[in-house]
Amino acid sequence: MVTFLSGGTGTPKLLAGAGAEFAPRETTVVANTGDDVELGGFLVCPDLDTVLFLGGDELDRETWWGIAEDTAETHGHLQDIAAAAGLPPGPRYLDDAAQTSGREIARWRRFSAVAEFMHIGDRDRAVHLTRTGLLDEGHTLTAVTETLATAFDVPWQLLPMSDDPVATLIHTPDGMMHFQEFWVARNGEPTVEAVEFRGAETATATPAVREALSEPVVLGPSNPITSIGPMLAVDGVAEALAETPVVAVSPFIEDEVFSGPAAKLMEADGYDPSTAGVAEAYPFADAFVLDEVDGTELDQPVVRTDTTLDTEADAERVAGAVQQALREVTG
Repeated sequence: MVTFLSGGTGTPKLLAGAGAEFAPRETTVVANTGDDVELGGFLVCPDLDTVLFLGGDELDRETWWGIAEDTAETHGHLQDIAAAAGLPPGPRYLDDAAQTSGREIARWRRFSAVAEFMHIGDRDRAVHLTRTGLLDEGHTLTAVTETLATAFDVPWQLLPMSDDPVATLIHTPDGMMHFQEFWVARNGEPTVEAVEFRGAETATATPAVREALSEPVVLGPSNPITSIGPMLAVDGVAEALAETPVVAVSPFIEDEVFSGPAAKLMEADGYDPSTAGVAEAYPFADAFVLDEVDGTELDQPVVRTDTTLDTEADAERVAGAVQQALREVTG
C-alpha cells in the first residue's frame, strides 16, 4: 500500500505512469483542497478533479485541467452577458458576510458567477453541480468524492485532505486574494508577501486520511507551498508524515523550477527556491528523487533520474526511482 499527496499538476503527471510500480488498487491519493472555490454557487475542487478526470481517462492532458474536448457554452454565454451589460470582469468576490454564510465548506472563497473568471466546461460543470448538490444533501466531501470516483471508475482511492474548509490566500501589496485569483485571473504576476491557509487552524484530517498516512507516502513534484502546504497545515498530517516513510520528488533542478509559481511562493514563505529549499520545507522526508543533473547534496538518501514528466513513459521512469527510494528507507 502507498499514499500519494497530490496538488497542482506535478503529482498527477507522476500518477499517469505510476501503475507499473504502484498497483492502483493498492494506491490512495490524498488531494489538496486549499485552492477550491465556490463559483456561482457550486464548489470547484481543482486538485481533486484533476485526479478524478485522470483516473477516469477523461482529463485534458494539454492543460491538465478540465475534461478533454469539453464544450463551454455556458461559460461563453456568461462572458457575453457581462460584456453586453457593461459589467466589469471577474473575479468578483461575494461580500465579507457572504464569505462565512451558506455552505461551510465554501468559506473565504466565494465568488459570483458574473463574468466567470475560471474556464468551466459544460461536462466539468455537471461534476461541480453534482458535488455541490450532494454536499447540500448533507454528505461530506469525502463521501461525495467517493461517489464521483465511482462514477468515473477511478482506479485509486481518492480522498480530500479534510472535510473542513481551508482557503489558500495570497497576501500582496494590492491586498489579499484567493490563490485562484492570483494564479488564474492574474497569471501569478502579483508580488507575494505571505501565504495564508485560512481555516487550517481548526481543520482536521479525516479518519480515512489518517489511515492512508500510516502507509508509505510519496510527494510528487508539486508546489511545496500551495499544493502540499495546505495539507501540512491541517491538524494531524505533518505529525503522521513524521511517523511513516516519505519519499519526495523535487519540482526543481537545483534552483530551476519545472513550472508554475513555486519559486516565487517558496521565497515569500522564507524558503530558498531550490531543491535545497524543498528539503527544508519537508523535514519529515526520508528520501528524495532528484533529476540526474541536480547536484544538490542532501542529508537524506537520494535517487537520481531524468525527472521530466512529459509522457507516461517519463512517469513510469520516475515512479521506478520513487520505488527504489522507498526500498532504501523501508528495507
